[in-house]
Amino acid sequence: MTATSFVPFADLSIQWREIRERALPDLERLFEASAFCLGPWVTEFETRIASLLGARHAVAVSSGSAALHLAVLAAGIGPGDRVLVPAHSFIGTLWGVIYAGATPVFCDVEPDTGTIDIADAERRIGAGAKAIIPVHLYGQPADMAAVRRFAQRRGLIVIEDVAQAIGASYEGKALGTHGAFGCFSFYPGKNLGGAGEGGLVITDDDGAAASLKMLREHGQAERYVHAHVGFNYRMDGIQGLILNHKLDHLARWTDERRAIAARYDSAFRELPLRLPRARHGDHVFHLYVVRTERRDALRTALDAAGIQTGLHYPVPLHRQPCLKQWATGQDAFPVAEDFAGMGLSLPIFAGMSSGQQDRVITAVRHFFGSQDPLR
Repeated sequence: MTATSFVPFADLSIQWREIRERALPDLERLFEASAFCLGPWVTEFETRIASLLGARHAVAVSSGSAALHLAVLAAGIGPGDRVLVPAHSFIGTLWGVIYAGATPVFCDVEPDTGTIDIADAERRIGAGAKAIIPVHLYGQPADMAAVRRFAQRRGLIVIEDVAQAIGASYEGKALGTHGAFGCFSFYPGKNLGGAGEGGLVITDDDGAAASLKMLREHGQAERYVHAHVGFNYRMDGIQGLILNHKLDHLARWTDERRAIAARYDSAFRELPLRLPRARHGDHVFHLYVVRTERRDALRTALDAAGIQTGLHYPVPLHRQPCLKQWATGQDAFPVAEDFAGMGLSLPIFAGMSSGQQDRVITAVRHFFGSQDPLR
């Protein structure tokens, strides 16, 4: 297999080449200033991202998991509280719930989108529920109108997990701004990714923002005066710098992802595959996930053709060994099991060449026996 015939699942070097010329002088300045923890580049990023998303406050932290943890704490969630979460998501969605001593309540997901099924949440809520964490999975908005109605009726705090969906909106309003808190991840492979780990919490609540800033920095109300039991969740200065430069390209990179997804949709429409559906709001295609009962065979065939794929996520949360105590006694989650057992993530990334797209399309169509020309 030649290097030119290999199609990676993602190629982040393309993004670096786009920002390199402008970023390198800033990196020199950052090192000269020793602005390694928080600092001016992080502050600038917080200001810019808050403006872009339409939020009053943006608090940069060390990871998406840290963002969710701090949002749970700032919401006042603790032992005895129940928090509704989708059974199909990355495990980072609920670490903060468990760290806070609260109880996750797993809910099934919608068959078309993989986002939390509010009808199922209604059946499972029980007494003591305090919050709900809708996950905007794969870049697809959850049904936030249904989430808001449910939360208002049940008196729940809404914490949005936007780790995979930066730049997406619902009913014209940015994801992350529909609840009390919006939590983002800037893990390198995300649509907006850093040069390492990074995260963000947005909120319109002044008091909550002040708490978040203290909690991320050892609970300090002022230097060496610790008003709360806090954490070392500060964003590195380098991450703020890189994210600032990448933010300039986010809209175009998102358009590229959508164009690739549209091409896949057209090419795969008549195949025996379940394709992504942008049923609520829009979709920024952090991942392009197809579903088929022949998932493993298709993945093997694509691997043989030099095409990398991913599984997101093959073990649903209610079947994770470390979460067994919280899942015991809960009913089945058939749709979550469907996504876990049949979902396959195809390559999609900003800068993906038309030739790479052709190779993915040809290989998938060939697997299903289609001899038609490329669409």
